[in-house]
Amino acid sequence: MPKRHALITGGAGFIGSHLVDVLLDRGFEVSVLDCLAPQVHADAELDDEGWPIYLNRGARRIRGDLLDDGVFAESLAGVTHLVHLAASVGVGQSMTNIVDYSRNNVMAAAIMLEALSMGDHTVERMAVASSMSIYGEGEYRRPSDRASVAPGLRSHAQLETRSWEMDVAGERLEPVPTTEEKALQPASIYAINKRDHEEMFLAVGRALQIPTIALRLFNAYGSRQSLNNPYTGVAAIFISRLLNDQPPLVFEDGGQLRDFVHVLDVAEAFAVVLESDRPVWDAYNVGSGRSITVVQMATLLARLLHKNIGPERLNRYRVGDVRHCFPDISKIEREFGVKPRRDLETGMEELAAWVAHVRKPFDRAPLSLRELTEKRLVV
Repeated sequence: MPKRHALITGGAGFIGSHLVDVLLDRGFEVSVLDCLAPQVHADAELDDEGWPIYLNRGARRIRGDLLDDGVFAESLAGVTHLVHLAASVGVGQSMTNIVDYSRNNVMAAAIMLEALSMGDHTVERMAVASSMSIYGEGEYRRPSDRASVAPGLRSHAQLETRSWEMDVAGERLEPVPTTEEKALQPASIYAINKRDHEEMFLAVGRALQIPTIALRLFNAYGSRQSLNNPYTGVAAIFISRLLNDQPPLVFEDGGQLRDFVHVLDVAEAFAVVLESDRPVWDAYNVGSGRSITVVQMATLLARLLHKNIGPERLNRYRVGDVRHCFPDISKIEREFGVKPRRDLETGMEELAAWVAHVRKPFDRAPLSLRELTEKRLVV
């Protein structure tokens, strides 16, 4: 049996570096293609060649930008499995850097897929990182008759009254787990980008008969996530604030329900769908299966970091945010046997232990909030 060789775009990042470890442990050869974007890596501990020190040295390293001519095509030599993780991330920033986000996310995907369409490669299976953000609002039901409801996005008029919850005809809706069948209603440029490149990969993969899986990731957390990037995951942003003895800044009233999934559960989900020989072109939710409020997350992190600091509820909203969205993860378990193995308490304890040994981050949340407010994206 020929050696399996995985190429991971964005493989030096948070999720990618953990996936490198998992695939090497499973017997893959692994190559990493990463541009080492300063917003992600500038404050990380780097080796003499500019790579983060946590990146497994068992992987071949290719420094390059997917947008540069020939970089991706030249990286495909001997590759049998492709994982596309590289992307500009962040709902808020995407609404101000529209051209850069669309170029880095959608155009980069187009360049990759066009290279694959030329046929000069050995790729036999692909997985692409999608996002829960493509759903927009999650799924709901009407308490009076238990009927399923898929409400539209909240209007500015509603949000300006600080009425945060979803209502239909005066009845408060009850959030329920979101399935892959829900219609997509992306509410930010980042979400639109993710929807586009998910659909692009699935369409081209199907045309080329390369089995392709899109994993719709919910809120990943864990070690190696940048604590200095104010547009990264909410757990990392809250940690940065707490380590600087500042309260986590919570939009709206903090009652938004989210699902937080450990990065190793995400990495293992990618590994399982890559190793499978099922001919499939489809999208799957990846989460923990448990939802908590944003305020509960902030409170848990403060306790684990031994900080007696409560969250600051801003009672303001960020354009592009949704109220409640958490996943039904039964489809990926049913079809691939993927099931999260780390509960939130254990995962967060591991994260807190890692945080204790990293440099104190610079708190950039106030700068991010000011930038978004100036551009009328926080109201």
